[in-house]
Amino acid sequence: MMTDNIDKNKEVYLPIIRCGNREFRDIQGIVFDKDGTLEDSRAFWYDRAIARIQAIESRIPGLESLLTKTFGIGANSLNPAGLMAVGSRRDNHIAAAGCIASTGRDWLTAMAIAKAAFQAADEKVPPRLNPLYPQCLEVIRYLHAAGLQLAILSSDTTARVEQFVKENHLLNYIKIVRGCDRGLSKPDPLLLQETCQALGTAVDKTLMVGDTRADWEMAKQAKSAAAIAIIWQPENHQDLQLADVVIRELTAISVIRGEFSVH
Repeated sequence: MMTDNIDKNKEVYLPIIRCGNREFRDIQGIVFDKDGTLEDSRAFWYDRAIARIQAIESRIPGLESLLTKTFGIGANSLNPAGLMAVGSRRDNHIAAAGCIASTGRDWLTAMAIAKAAFQAADEKVPPRLNPLYPQCLEVIRYLHAAGLQLAILSSDTTARVEQFVKENHLLNYIKIVRGCDRGLSKPDPLLLQETCQALGTAVDKTLMVGDTRADWEMAKQAKSAAAIAIIWQPENHQDLQLADVVIRELTAISVIRGEFSVH
């Protein structure tokens, strides 16, 4: 009985997190997006998108303009709110198949052509180590040392997220990694809810940090503690009102102090 009483009155450390000009109390964990949040992969995904377009165009001439618009490709850049920047591989595959099907081909044939083209693009533009954004590693180490549970939830495949964590020496700090290759895509709130469950944190005590509307909508729908928008580049984002806080660098996230609560 004495042990039960001790456990019930255990002091629990409750981090208070400052993001920009906002403070969030009783935070247990933080879930980060990968591309555009931790990793500067814009050049890679632009090259991969061009390779996909070229692979499809070589099979079905005349679709280059439609595919360029569909993938969200601008002048030597990606639309930060476009399909390549936000969607999963499955989302892109289905969209590409839709463009192919618009030529009159049946759906299964269109899906097969898109799959073969994506595989060809994978070979032409293989995965590569993209740079981390400034002070990313230092901030993650700092937040981990403060006792926060950390996860990465990406629209990329789980295998590529795992490789990213390994290559950037984050294995000791990131507890959970998840991609969007299991049938769900952002902004489905179930993705964040399942990630928090695996992380061992309550959704309403977990911050979501991401660079796209899909991240912020997912956080809102899942009822997380807050949707934090990280905007590294000066692009004009029209959906920032969906985020609770907008920050320009990861160092804007800090543990300012802690409180103890008797549970």
